[in-house]
Amino acid sequence: MSLIWLTDSSKTNAVVAKLSANAAQANIGQIISGDQLKQFYNDPLHDSRTPDVVVLPNQGVIYTKPTATKIAEHGGFSDDDTHVALLVANPKLKATSVYTPVSTTQIAPSILQILDLNPRSLQAVRIENTQLLPGFSSKKDD
Repeated sequence: MSLIWLTDSSKTNAVVAKLSANAAQANIGQIISGDQLKQFYNDPLHDSRTPDVVVLPNQGVIYTKPTATKIAEHGGFSDDDTHVALLVANPKLKATSVYTPVSTTQIAPSILQILDLNPRSLQAVRIENTQLLPGFSSKKDD
């Protein structure tokens, strides 16, 4: 994955066009910017921590120096990185299988729930209205 911060965000479309024109040569699978980027991050026009452009390589491609020995990445937005199995084990839980898609953001509040702590004590849970994992009852709503 490549994260690109521009000194002039008004050039984002031009950069995306140039990347798109060279997508085959650069093994680019997807380019994320603008409104699509804001689905994952804050608006780059208002948050300097947010890149203007995210480049996702084709599966199996890693962007690095030619001399690097790197053979793996920590993950990104590909299906292999975002659609993963989740196993929750606790003697307090009834054994079940859930086939509902969930988000990794649901894990932390669910752990708090199991520990009998208030999931809504997490600022992100309150701001994003993050739901617990399926099967975790919400008895702490303060």
